Amino acid sequence: MRKRTEYIKKKISDGVRKTGAFLSRHREVSGVTVIEMVLILVILIALLLIFKNQLISLINTIFDKITSESAGI
Repeated sequence: MRKRTEYIKKKISDGVRKTGAFLSRHREVSGVTVIEMVLILVILIALLLIFKNQLISLINTIFDKITSESAGI
């Protein structure tokens, strides 16, 4: 019975240790994910600023076409 109790305690401590290692790795990965998301947002904002005039003219063209063709409905 004593061997069984020691075996169970060892398994529990191994599980706790492995869980702690997993969580510490997960925290590092999620930190990298936040940095990646911020970089992606910065790149998207830069692209929007670079192509601002082209995007505005494209959106105006699309809305003009929608307006002109909606009269036929």
